[in-house]
This record gives sequence, C-alpha cells and structure tokens, in this order.
Amino acid sequence: MDEIKRDYVFHRDLTKKYPMITHGEGSYLIDEQGKKYLDGCSGAVAANLGHGIAQIAEAMAEQARKAAFVHTLRFETNVLHKLAEKIGKMAPLHLNKVYFTSGGSEANESALKLARQYHRDAGKMQKHIVIGRWQSYHGNTIGALSAGGDVKRRYPYTPNLLHFAHVYSPYCHRCPYNRNQEDCVANQNWSCITDIERTILELGPENISAFIAEPIVGSQQGAVVPPLDYFKKVRELCSRYDILLIVDEVMTGFGRTGTDFAVEQFGIEPDILTFGKGVSAGYAPLGGMIVHDRLIQGLLENSSGKFLHGYTYSGHPVSIAAGLAALDMYEEMNILQNVETQGAYLMECLVALQRKHPYISDIRGRGLLIGLELMKDANQQIFFEPREAASEKLNEICMELGGVFYPGSGSIDGHKGEHIIISPPLNITKSEVDEIVRLLDHAFSIFYQHIRKDESYESAK
Repeated sequence: MDEIKRDYVFHRDLTKKYPMITHGEGSYLIDEQGKKYLDGCSGAVAANLGHGIAQIAEAMAEQARKAAFVHTLRFETNVLHKLAEKIGKMAPLHLNKVYFTSGGSEANESALKLARQYHRDAGKMQKHIVIGRWQSYHGNTIGALSAGGDVKRRYPYTPNLLHFAHVYSPYCHRCPYNRNQEDCVANQNWSCITDIERTILELGPENISAFIAEPIVGSQQGAVVPPLDYFKKVRELCSRYDILLIVDEVMTGFGRTGTDFAVEQFGIEPDILTFGKGVSAGYAPLGGMIVHDRLIQGLLENSSGKFLHGYTYSGHPVSIAAGLAALDMYEEMNILQNVETQGAYLMECLVALQRKHPYISDIRGRGLLIGLELMKDANQQIFFEPREAASEKLNEICMELGGVFYPGSGSIDGHKGEHIIISPPLNITKSEVDEIVRLLDHAFSIFYQHIRKDESYESAK
C-alpha cells in the first residue's frame, strides 16, 4: 500500500508494475534498464510507423511554434485543410467531408450523434436506436460503449448505457448461428443478415438511426474477416430501411489491412467512416469521421448547415500536423506495398508455426492485422477457461522474452475465447518478421510448460 501511495499515477491496473519506457527506435521500445521490446502490436495498433521518427516530431514542433491551439468555432489553420483533403481523397468516392476528434471513441460518438441529428432534422423524429454487434468495440464513451458489444467493458456500466440493439457478427469459424459458411454462400441464405433484418423489423425501421460495424473485427475477436458479400448485404438493408451505415475503421484504417481503408475490400460505400489510431501513427491523439455528401446536403437543407456537437480539441493544429506528416510518410515509404509483402510473409510463417504448436487453433486477418485463436485442445474443441487468462499469460511470457502483442478474450460469447493480435508497424522489415516468429515460437514452448504445470496442480488438488 505504501508503494501505491508513493505513485501519483492512477494506473488502469493499480496492482501492476509497468516497465518504464525511455525511448523508442523503429519497431522497438527500450526501457530504463536498456531492455528492448519488439513492438508486435504497434502499441494499441496505433504506432503504425514505429518509434522515434524525427520527421513527424519536427512537423509537430514547427506547428506548435506557429500556432499550438485555435478554437475551430472561431478559426482554422492551413494544416487542417491539407489533412482533410488528403484523407477525403483516400476515402470512398462520395465521402468528402472530414470532421476531426481526439481519437476513435470520440469519432464514433460523433458519428452516432450526427446520425441522430440528420434524421431528426429531416423530420424523422423517432429514429434514435443504433444497432451494433456483440464482440465488437467502438470506444469507451457512453454512446460508443452502448453501441459496442464488449460484454466485460459494458457490464459495470449497464445502468448508464443507452438502449441500443445488438446482433452477432459473421464469425464463420465459430458461427453463433451454428451454420456452415459454404451452405450460406451456396443458398444465399445468411443467418447473420437475416438476424439484422429481423431486428430492424422488430424494433421498427422508423425507430432505427444507424448500424455500426468494424469491417474486420479487431480487439474483441482478433482480426475476424467477414465473408466477401456480407457488407454488400448490410448496405442493401440499410438503404432499404433508411438506416445510416457507420463503418468503424479506427483500427483498420490507413493501410493496416493492405488498402487505405478496409471497406475498399468489400465494395461498398458507408454513410460515415470513422478513423483514429494510425492517422497520426500514434504521435498525437487524433481521430475523426468522413461523411457522405448526402448527409452534408441534409445538414445544409434541414439544419442551417450546423452540426450541434464539438470538442475543445477538435482539429488541434499540432495533432493535425502529426497526421499530415504521418500520411506523407505512408506515401513516401510506399507503405501499402510493404504491408502486402510482409503481411503475406508473416501469415506464411504463422501457418508453419501453427503446425508446431497445437494451442494455435485458427489464424485470420488481412495485411498486418492478424489474429491467433488459442485453444486448450483444438482437436477436441476444448477452450481455455476465462479464469486461466491464457492470452494475457502468453503475452506476459512474450514481454519477458522481449516482445509485446495485443491479447484479447471473450471472442466466443463475451467471456470464453482467447486470442492475440499481431499488428507490428507497417514499415516492419522481413528480418523483424522473422524475429516476431522466433519470439512466438519460444513463447509458445514456455506457455506449453506453464499450462501443463497448471493442469498437474489442478489434478493434484
């Protein structure tokens, strides 16, 4: 207790002692003892260009010397226009207006509020319910948490959450509807799509404002990729029932999955696309949403052109300068090509690793967003119990060995289901990919010994 009192930081976990990082170099973080950690998850899938990049730091310093803060209700800056234009040109064709926030939670909160105002001011007063998906994550603000489906994060705040609806995502490897993907495709009869329409009709389309989904489910299911036609069918339903489609690209945007935005791979245009994390490569808090032209037209016609919402740090010039410098570097480094090359190589290496380590029951993902599903016995379909905290234990072993990944749990039903995400910086080299695989190989061998020891202890009790 005395040690806790001496530390003035309110840590997420007050019982843990965290390594003190002094600096970073490329794909590595270095602590005060000089120990290097290979950053196999880009922090929180945010540090997309690694660490210690002078070009971004200098751009931020230059902007801070010019104008560190302006209030966007009164003023604007050149960097604001430059970054908005660059992002708008990367987005799907009819998404051309960019609204900036300080991160992904605020971006999704903004999208939910825009959807409500858009419908309300058009005279559709009842449209307020948002349909989200279980085992999804859209942020920790009340609106974003309400729309998300992270059972463990939602539980303590249940009385505070908005009464939104949820359906299951298309997790075909472990289909919550007990369907076979080949059968769904052959018969063009998708239970996950039928469930969305059933929910819409039960609640009444006149009451539903938006449907929100990650194109590739990130932290809650470990890089689950939907069937190719899934989002086309979702888009059709949203258009049919006058529901806005919000695609959450906070984790997947800016090249992470091999294209500027993952939604490109599914051939649809959302009404709102949210982003964060990689937009500034983690160098400054930054996020936002890109909005379809018809919503902008609706605001001009029905809302006097005003969006009744805002944050103090929206469009913060120093954060915007970090984003502009990061996106310039993505282009200069031809980052999409590197993601394609190293992503394919990493996947190939992980498939080989799976043959060696039976705890890896599934490998999925796109580009440099790859998930490993962990099971106690894949052949007999025996899951780890939540109390075993298997993914956390594996990541702790990795950190001892000098690497860090993104552990997750609850992918099956919100409680059961363990996975880790491998999402290194997008400019990672082949030799660093080899190092990741060697580290995981070693970690799984140690993990195996830990599990066997725990099993022997339980049997002896």
